[in-house]
Amino acid sequence: MRRWFKHNRNFVLLLMGFGLFRTAIADWNPIPSGSMRPTVLEGDVVLVNRLAYNVKLPLTDVVLARTGEPQRGDVVTFSSPLDGTRLIKRVVALPGDVVEMKNEHLILNGEPARYTGLQTVLEPLDGGGQTEALRLSEHIGPEGANADGHRVQWLPGVNARSSFGPLMVPADSDLVLGDNRDNSADSRYIGFVPRPLLIGQAHRVLVSADIKGHWLPRWARFGQTL
Repeated sequence: MRRWFKHNRNFVLLLMGFGLFRTAIADWNPIPSGSMRPTVLEGDVVLVNRLAYNVKLPLTDVVLARTGEPQRGDVVTFSSPLDGTRLIKRVVALPGDVVEMKNEHLILNGEPARYTGLQTVLEPLDGGGQTEALRLSEHIGPEGANADGHRVQWLPGVNARSSFGPLMVPADSDLVLGDNRDNSADSRYIGFVPRPLLIGQAHRVLVSADIKGHWLPRWARFGQTL
């Protein structure tokens, strides 16, 4: 073993450095589900900045230092507070915010979200076939804030938690939702996300393949910002 290590030391050190980079600095996450459609699609691989919010002890959720604060609208990866599964969702409400949803429409600190740009599209179903989906741009916060908004979609006829609250987000936690509101296991089901469970901020799509269409590359999504 010692002789093997001597002859392969540089390769082993390279692997260790690569592992440290992925677990502490930056990572890339393949997306297996459609909970963030239309922003992130199944088959996308997203780049995650692990230093956006915390410096952690590699391979743990032990926070050594804080480097930034999540903002409303950030797309984040985190460990589910229920079972530790790695998820990707959008931060909608921060500590101290009072948030509620009435028939799919968000209300944040008493201010209704604004919805513009209605679009009707056909969405693929997991078991095959398609269903109608409604897409809109959601603008959260006071007039002028979140001016560009982000696209969300609803699936008419799907049984989902379209109303909740009002709830106050506790200290050191965030409320997250999937952009695909009727097909997302988010804070409506798993609860608030404690700050130490945040892994990082997803910035852009590195590569993408249509996993429901013979794994053909989706060239237009390569390098797309989130």
